[in-house]
Formats: sequence, C-alpha cells, structure tokens
Amino acid sequence: MQRALLDWYQEKRRELPWRGESDPYRILLSEVLLQQTRVNQAIPYYRRFLERFPTLAALAKAPLEEVLRVWQGAGYYARARNLHQLSQQTPTLVLRHEQLLRLPGLGPYTAAAVASIAFSEPVAAVDGNVRRVLSRFFAWENPTSRQIQEKADQLLQRDAPGDWNQALMELGATVCTPRNPRCTACPISWGCRGKQHPERYPRRKPRQLTKVLMAALVLEGPEGIYLEPRSGPVLGGLWGVPMAEGLDGLKKRLGVRTAEYVGEVRHRFTHRKLTVKVYRARWDGPGYSPTHKPLSKLDQKILKKCLPCGPSNDKASAFRPASGQAQPLFAHPGVGSLAEDAQAQAVEALEPS
Repeated sequence: MQRALLDWYQEKRRELPWRGESDPYRILLSEVLLQQTRVNQAIPYYRRFLERFPTLAALAKAPLEEVLRVWQGAGYYARARNLHQLSQQTPTLVLRHEQLLRLPGLGPYTAAAVASIAFSEPVAAVDGNVRRVLSRFFAWENPTSRQIQEKADQLLQRDAPGDWNQALMELGATVCTPRNPRCTACPISWGCRGKQHPERYPRRKPRQLTKVLMAALVLEGPEGIYLEPRSGPVLGGLWGVPMAEGLDGLKKRLGVRTAEYVGEVRHRFTHRKLTVKVYRARWDGPGYSPTHKPLSKLDQKILKKCLPCGPSNDKASAFRPASGQAQPLFAHPGVGSLAEDAQAQAVEALEPS
C-alpha cells in the first residue's frame, strides 16, 4: 500500500506553489488556508499574503487590521488572527511537533503537517481527506477520531512522512472525494473494503442549520460610510455596517429617524443561515472608505446592495428616486472601487455564502 500510494503521488500530484517547500512558515500558511478553503481558491490568497508578509518576522511587525485586510475574502478570519498572534509569540517555527502544538491556532493536524513536511518528523497528519480515505479503505461507517489516528500512526511511512501524509491527503482531495469517487483511478483500490459502496463510508451526520433574521443599516455621509468594529470569534477584528435583530433598535442607537429599505442579503456561516434586511440612511457622523478597512464577505454583500449603478457626483440627489430607474446611493469613491475590486477578483472565497 505504501509503495503504490507514494508512486502514484510522485506521478499524479498537482503542482501547487507550496509543494516542495521546506520553509515552515510557508507550509504553515498553506495548511491554515486549506483548512477551510479549496485549493484553487487558496492559491491567490497564499501568494498575496506572502507578497505582503514574506516572513514570520514581517507578519509579527504588521498591525492586525492590515493582516485582516490582506486576508479579506479568504473567510474564517480567526485563522488570520491566530497566525498573527502566533507570529508575535515565537520568532521561529523550527520546532518539534510537541512544541508546535502549544502555539495558538495549531491543532493536531496542522502541527503534524508542518512537522512532517518541513522537518520529516514521523507524525501522522489526519484531516478530513485522510479520515475519508481510511474509513473507506477499512469500511468503517462511524470510526472514532482515536481509531483513525491510531490507524494513521500505524500506516505512516516513517522514511518519508511528509510525502506520505501529502499522498493520503491528495488521494482524498482528487480521487477518493466525498461524492462520485473515482475508484478506477485509485492506486490502492485493490485493497479497499469499501469500494463497492464508497459513499457509505464514513456515515455523514446531518447538519443542523439555525435560521437568523437580522437588519443592517448602511449610513453614508460626507466622510464616507459609517463602519463599526466587529467582535466575536468569527468576525472579530473586522469592520462592518451596523447590524442588529431589528431596525428600530439600530435607529434608536444611532440617532437615525428614517431609513429606506433596499432589499435582502442572504449569507451562510457554518451552522447559521442569515437573512439580512438592508436599509440605508443619511449620516452626519464619522465615515470611512470601505477599501481602507477589512470587511467580511457578508458586509461586502450588504454594501454592494447599495452601490451605484454608475458614477454620480450629485450627493444631494442620491436618495431621490427616478421614475422607472434604480438610483445610486453612494458617490463616495471608496464604495465604487469596492464594487470594481469585487468584480475583478477571479476567486470566490469559501467564507460561507
């Protein structure tokens, strides 16, 4: 099994910018991105992040807000916050597996991946791909995490642990996929006990989604868009438009008397499905250009709901409806460039949409 899989990996593996890397910082960045982002979507973010923060020291010197702005679009911003915190806690990633585990944001999988790929430390890295490959190979419907880890430890190719871990992950990502696996292309199908009914293994648990209704109030004034700092584990460190469960509470808190309904925005986090009612109003307080603050994909959707259909310099007439024609809300240049940037991006983030 080991020889067949490693030979297949050397011949069929995808050419990726982090393949063949020995720099633990670059390996760590790739693994963190790939935790919640598809490979083809992660590549441009990997390159953009390294262009701005080429070393761990460069990342440590940067303010968190800048790190989040560079990460913007990749989603799951806790990953960027953890990377930044890690960079400020350790000057080097030349560490043993046990030491890597003590760093913020590094779980068993990420620590094992970095240790095995960068330093050839014989530790098995188990992610969702590895779990699926082993579950099907041994026909396990509901294996425990301990059972999977023990089997991965047992199968580990100790002379080439980095290649072995990547080979298992590559097999799960490209051949032994969750749906429509290509068993005829699998180099180890000859020993697979689950190949007759591969989609039975492992058994999937139904995901429970919570539906949430929110209101968002987009305020624009002479200085730009009013944005507030976000908090919490998902969006903490980012900025966004004021949001609450109801419009009345927002208007009272912000001192807004009237607001115009714009439309709905739908957004999905891992276990929550949001419907956001978007409103807009004039504002005499402070404002920002949205391109100067890190925004979540949700807030980008909300702002784009109010973006102009074309250039307008007449701020005074921005709210006046024209007969039979949708009127632009904003003439602020930062908002217009947000729309252009969004259209120009060739990647769509895996932040749930």
